[in-house]
Amino acid sequence: MLKSCGKCGKMHDINYTCYKNKTKIVKTEADKFRSTYKWQQKTNDIKERDKFLCRCCIANIYGTYQVFNHKKLEVHHIVPLHEDYDKRLDDDNLITLCCFHHKMADDNNIPREILKILTDEDCNLRQVRDMVFTDTIPPTFYFNKK
Repeated sequence: MLKSCGKCGKMHDINYTCYKNKTKIVKTEADKFRSTYKWQQKTNDIKERDKFLCRCCIANIYGTYQVFNHKKLEVHHIVPLHEDYDKRLDDDNLITLCCFHHKMADDNNIPREILKILTDEDCNLRQVRDMVFTDTIPPTFYFNKK
């Protein structure tokens, strides 16, 4: 069965989606930045700095399921790009996380203060673990709040 398309004026099958109805994906400045060579180099540098391990998993905090996690690593901006674009390549604003902890950090379930402490190579992981479990940092919940 055919119908007249209100976007292009042509006749289409009733199940056909017209190319004029398709939405265009607009890339943000942050999306464009993530495809640059500088960002690719910086992610490699940060992963190397963190010895290709998730910093939260090493500290054994926030639902860690494998302490020495080296799979599905991503580099996370502690202060997001949309808040402060100038910090996009700062070493102290970047941390290596597994995909599980990266999602938690994006959802603000891991406090930025903890992530800032974990970026320091000389941080005491036992103290960080004690801070998390004694609630000296405001409590966080790593379950979806739906």
